[in-house]
Order: sequence, then C-alpha cells, then structure tokens
Amino acid sequence: MNYIEFDREKLVNINFSKSKEMVRCSRNGSYASTSLLGLNTRKYHGLFVAPQDRIDGERHVLISYLNETIIIDDMEFHLGVHQYKGGVIAPKGNKYLHKFTIDTIPTYYFRVGKFNFTRQLLMSEDQDRMILKYTILNDYESAQIVFAPLLAFRNAHSLTYENPYVNTHYNPVENGVTYCLYDNYTPVTLQFNEPVAYSHAPVWFHDFEYEEELKRGYDGHEDLINLGKISVQVNHKEIYLSIGAEPIAPDNIEALFEEELKKRTLRSSFETCLQNAAEQFIIKRNGKTHIIAGYPWFGRWGRDTFIALPGLTLALNKPALCKEVMDDMLSEMQNGLFPNIGEGEHAAYNSVDAPLWFIRTLQKYTEFTKSQKKIWAEYGDAVKKILYAYRSGSLFNIKMLDNGLIFAGDEKHALTWMDAVVNGKPVTPRTGCQVEINGLWYNALMFALEVAAHQKDKEFIKDWTSIAADFPAVFKDAFWDKDKGYLADFVNGNEKNFQVRPNMVIVTSLPYCPVSEKVCQLVLKKAQEELLTPKGLRTLSPNDPDYKGKYFGNQEERDVAYHQGTVWPWLLEPFAEGCLAVYHQTAVPVLEDILAHFEATMNDYGISTIEEIADGDPPHKPNGCISQAWSVAALLTIMRLLGDVKR
Repeated sequence: MNYIEFDREKLVNINFSKSKEMVRCSRNGSYASTSLLGLNTRKYHGLFVAPQDRIDGERHVLISYLNETIIIDDMEFHLGVHQYKGGVIAPKGNKYLHKFTIDTIPTYYFRVGKFNFTRQLLMSEDQDRMILKYTILNDYESAQIVFAPLLAFRNAHSLTYENPYVNTHYNPVENGVTYCLYDNYTPVTLQFNEPVAYSHAPVWFHDFEYEEELKRGYDGHEDLINLGKISVQVNHKEIYLSIGAEPIAPDNIEALFEEELKKRTLRSSFETCLQNAAEQFIIKRNGKTHIIAGYPWFGRWGRDTFIALPGLTLALNKPALCKEVMDDMLSEMQNGLFPNIGEGEHAAYNSVDAPLWFIRTLQKYTEFTKSQKKIWAEYGDAVKKILYAYRSGSLFNIKMLDNGLIFAGDEKHALTWMDAVVNGKPVTPRTGCQVEINGLWYNALMFALEVAAHQKDKEFIKDWTSIAADFPAVFKDAFWDKDKGYLADFVNGNEKNFQVRPNMVIVTSLPYCPVSEKVCQLVLKKAQEELLTPKGLRTLSPNDPDYKGKYFGNQEERDVAYHQGTVWPWLLEPFAEGCLAVYHQTAVPVLEDILAHFEATMNDYGISTIEEIADGDPPHKPNGCISQAWSVAALLTIMRLLGDVKR
C-alpha cells in the first residue's frame, strides 16, 4: 500500500477529486499543477507553467492541458476531463482511472477495456521541462495515442481568449513540434522517443470554466487553442514525451527521465512529504537563489522568505542553502529594508518586519553553525544598517521612539504580516508600536550585542547597551495589562489595542524575550484557550465582535476575513518555540498532537503538502494556496524541536 493513494471509487467522484490538488516544480521556477483527476479548476493550473524572463519574469501557463485519445482496434477513448461554462463536464475521462499514487512521482493507472497503462509526470530538476512516461501493462493487438495540446501562453494571473494575434504556425522538430503563440515567449517543444505523425489544424476551444476562480470572485472562463494533433503508434511498452522550453535529442528523453527519477525522495511518510514540499519552494534562476512563498500564485516575498527560511533549510540540515538565500536577499536591501514583493525597480519595501525576521534567521543560522565568534565580521555591517535605519527613521514612518520602541505605519499602509487592504485602507489597522515588531526588535538588539562582543565592537556596544537594558521595562509598561493577563496587540500613543491576536505569541518564542516567564505562560494560556486550533492559530479570538469564522467570497470579502479569525499554520512555529521555552518537556504532547493532525491531512486539499490558511470555525476547512512555504517550514521546525527535546 502506498503512503498516498486514491482508488477508483474516489477518482470517479468528480466533486471529491476536484477538491484535491497537487503541484510539482522544477528547481528553477517552472511547475505543473492540477486537481487530482486532472481537471483544471484554477487559472493557475497547467501542465507546463514556466517563468518568462523576456516578458515580466513571472510564471506563464504555456500548455494548459494535454488531451489524450487512445485508439484501440479503431475504437476511440477520450481520457480528458474538462469543465465548461455552466458546470458542464465533458469528456469524462476520469471514468477510465483505476488508481492514483504519488509516493515517488504522480502516477495515474488507466483501464480502458482490457487495455491497462500508466501515465507518470516528472518535472526536470534544473530545466524548464516536463517528461511524461506512458507504460503499457499488458499485451495488445493495435494501439495508438493521439495528443492534442491546449495552449494558453499567458500570465498565470490572467486568462486568454480567442484573438487574431496568435501565431498559428509550428516548426517541426525530430519526433515532435514546436509552438510559440506570441512574440518574446519561450517556445514550447513537444517531442517523443518514438516517430510521430502530425496533423496541423488550428482550432479554438471556448468557455473552459475554472470553478475555484468563480468562487473567489474572479472571471473563471477562458478560450484555449489547439494547433494540431500528434499521433504515436504504440510499438513498445513505454512511450516518453518531453515538453520543454528547448528541444532535446529524442534518444535522450528516456535516459533523462530515469536520471531525474533517481534524484527523487520517496514520499513514504509525513516527514518525507514535508521534505519534498520544502524543496519545491527553493528556486535557483538567473544566478540567484530565492524562496517562492506559495503555490500556485505567490512569488517571492521578503517577509515570507525569512520566516520560512530556517524551517526549509536548517531543519533539513542545509545551512549553506540558508546562507545562500540570506546573501542574495541582502544584495537588495535598501534603507535598512528588504523588498516585500518584486525586485529591482519594481520592488516594494513596505514591510517593517522583514529586516527583523532576517536578523532572527541570522540568529538561528548562527546557533546552528555555532559561529557566534565570527558571524559579526561577515554580517555585522548589514545588521548595523538595519538597526541604525530604524533608529534614525526609514520609509513608511518606520522609526525608533525616544523610549526605544519601534513605531511604524500610517493610515494607508499595512506594514506587518497582517497586511490586507480593502478600498485603500488596512483591514487590521495596526499603526503604532506593534507587539511582535517590538519583541523582534529587542531580540535583534540583544543578539547583535551578543555577537558584537565577540568581535569587540566597542563603539556599537556603547551605542546600544543602554537602549537594550531599558527596553524590557519600557515594553512591559507599554504592552502588559495585569488584569487582562495578556499583551496588547499594538499601542499608539494612549490607545492600547487588546484584541486577542497571535502576534503576542511571537514574543514568547524569542531567545531574548522582553517579558518574564510568568507573562509568557499567561500569553500562551490565552492563545491556547482562544486561538489554537488543530490547523494553526486563529488571527483573532472568536469572542471578538470583529471575528470572521469562514474565509470565502470575492477578494474584498476574503481580505476582510484574512486576518480577522482565519487560521494560519505558520503561527504554530512560534507557538511551539514559546511552549518549549516555558514548559519544556511538558509541552511535547501538545506539539505531537499538532503534527499528528497534519499527518492525517496529507491527502487533503494540497496533496502531500500544507496549505496557506484554514477557516477559523470548525472543521477548519483548508483554503488559500495549496502549498505554502512558511506552513511547511513551521511543521519541519516543530519536528526538529521535538527531536532535540527527546535526545
């Protein structure tokens, strides 16, 4: 029995199957994603999605789908499955599916009459290339497979429609064809290991329907074009198809498939599923290494990068990779800030916490590599730039007040991770001194003083010692309320916001914590009572009148709920770190229960990975991105923490 397997009963149930999704990625940014049965329910789904460096650097859907028709003794069997406008499903090729497994690579088992075969999908690790392998499992008299690729050639965030500008020409290559619908696009080449027959007859297919986009309040219909059909006579037990940005020698396709297959780690357990998922977020392209925040629609986010980085690298014993990402991000730091989204001239630096999470990551890297004595020599200048930028004032009204607290924000900008904005205004306006920002600030100061002491940086130590020494008292006076028994979420002048949110939990997780162990215990108790769920921490207590228990609707409705009760798995990492710091061994059963629950959901929503968010209300339905970097990282970190405690 495979660790993750779906049988015929589940696969023929379209409502069940289309609620499960998967994604497989190269390590240079291209990916393939669809639902369990191959029905595309999002505009982000596609068989071959690749970055377009000559257009915008973003991922574009080149091949949306590959229609396959099996012809056995002159009888045609259509394996495709599409949803058209109005919810019409045609054809229903999922009725031929017998089994689906994912332990090594996605493998579909088909049964067409007495004809049995498998289809396997494998993304190349370091190329923009997908290889499909068809294996015939029994004897046959005459068989042929006809392939009809449905082309999109559009940004993954967009949709395409029939238009007169499409280039309907093709270029023949050995055992295949090359298409390029529009200028500046990377051409896509389909090649087989067997000779093919090609029939060129361009035709548009209209009104494909993406149900998930409609649910999210977006347009969910598009047109796709098929330029021609490729026929392959089944002469051998195995047929290989390469879909790539560049042609390949047909004789090399099988060898490349087998070579790539050897690199794969078996998804045979919860831990190996998370390890595989973690690898997919780390992208090396154009000489840089960065982290994709989530599949299928997020790109690189500075905040997400630093929050996820330790779990994706250090928890898997990859400190060199951690350093590589940190160094590449440092090359883009300006005014003590990191890009929140975008890069180069398109970068937006509207994140007060990304630099502080960078220092927290550097702290974890230093602890992991035991490099306290030398880390300041390499990273001291970068840390100084951040601290002095905050002290003297940076963009977006980020500044250190006279009492040492960090103030950030204004009426128009949401600078913390609770960054949803509707109609130009933050949904959770936290302008002022935010609790987690100031907790991270104190931890950053103390860590900097610790490692600066090893290098005898007397000027720096003199400059910051008194601020750090006075900070715990200032922090407690600003955020703590003895009667309430927990910390304020943010403070702005005389206003203290005491909505019960998870940001105070982050403070308890830090090695240098500005409050006592007793305060940490009370904060964690409050979080456990009102915020903790099996899927993560709620962003707001259900007892609050602003609480939104379900995440659904159009973008405005979803943004209103995003940080007003919606559950986030990534918050389990600081919760776990705080619990272990305060309760030590007695916290182990709570954390083990968390992991056990997530293991039971490995075949839900994003198969073999962890989602971005979930509903605040039971049963905490998963939502958002099907695979989120900091969600996966959080669970890998908890696994490592538990391993350390049990040693």
